[in-house]
Amino acid sequence: MDPSSGLIRVGGRLRRTAGIEDSILHPLVLDPNHPITGLIIHHYDDQLHHPGSERLFGEIRRYYWILRGREAVRRFQRNCPECQRWRAQPSIPKMSDLPAARLQLYKPAFYSCGMDCFGPLLVKIGRRTEKRWGILFKCLTTRAVHLDLLPSMSTDSFLMALRRFVARRGTPAEIWSDRGTNFRGGERELREAYAALASDIQGHLARQRIHFRFNPPSAPHFGGVWEREVRSVKSALYTVLSAQSVPEEVLMTVLLEVEAILNSKPLGYVSSDVADADPITPNSLLMGRPDGSLPQVIYPESEMLSRRHWRHSQVLADRFWSRFIRDYLPSLQTRQKWQESPPNLKEQTFVMIVDPQLPRSLWPVGQVIKTHQSSDGHIRSADVLIKGQVYT
Repeated sequence: MDPSSGLIRVGGRLRRTAGIEDSILHPLVLDPNHPITGLIIHHYDDQLHHPGSERLFGEIRRYYWILRGREAVRRFQRNCPECQRWRAQPSIPKMSDLPAARLQLYKPAFYSCGMDCFGPLLVKIGRRTEKRWGILFKCLTTRAVHLDLLPSMSTDSFLMALRRFVARRGTPAEIWSDRGTNFRGGERELREAYAALASDIQGHLARQRIHFRFNPPSAPHFGGVWEREVRSVKSALYTVLSAQSVPEEVLMTVLLEVEAILNSKPLGYVSSDVADADPITPNSLLMGRPDGSLPQVIYPESEMLSRRHWRHSQVLADRFWSRFIRDYLPSLQTRQKWQESPPNLKEQTFVMIVDPQLPRSLWPVGQVIKTHQSSDGHIRSADVLIKGQVYT
């Protein structure tokens, strides 16, 4: 106890130190929960321009001995808006359940699919080079892949690629994608063309209508299924072509060969025991064999539904789905990351928008005006008001 002021000071082992002020040798003892302590921490935090907790704690301890000081400093910085502006991380909700599009069992391949574009890819035409883009369609259930080449990123090029996809793979029930201008333009043109048809023709074509579903902007993890496949395609193309430009015919051939490789990837765990059955692949459903380079499997008559050969394909499809449900589907049960459930984002909250193209000090700050709740009760997207503009 300091008799002159009535304040409690630290005794300690440094009383014989010469040349140092007594206020530093014997700092004041402070209660971590007292309002004066909070004001002192606030003063030093502003004076040091919001440093790390250890730097701030070390500076305060030169004059004040706060009981459980590290905890008090960290608690203050967790609630300091300016500290959070520089150090806070995005609050990621718990990984959601698999959507219905990922679980379309006993449906044809590409019944529900996602799509994305990648590139540009350089092709050689005579002595000049031109840009081409690839487009990927990914079956969300069977993991099958369809690749094609686009001469441009226009709406017309996308619609022509979609027509080729439908001719080769059949009409999908729904297509998921990001909000690319070519995808949005293609969906608008198809919707307007459908609305212009006569009512009786609309009734006949209603079952063949494709439902386009777009993910929120700047949310590539909503399409992680096909985004990861784009990475696989790029890795294979870089391995084969490196940085060289090739004729368009060669590039198209390589793309189709990459498609065959991706459709030969096994689904689920691959056993090292030769006695176990071979794993299923997307090609097992697409062409009746695990790998396109292997000969067609011939099944004995005892394993056929009947002697009618038209039922052979049904046997192969039934075998694929039984193995799919038994071996691969249980592996989708676990959540690989985002396993915790932070508090949901609330309306009227002020948030900072992460922009990788800008330094953190220039990231825009806005107010949440509307939240979008998913079926599991978590908030996974929101409308944010920034300088008079609303962004999702």
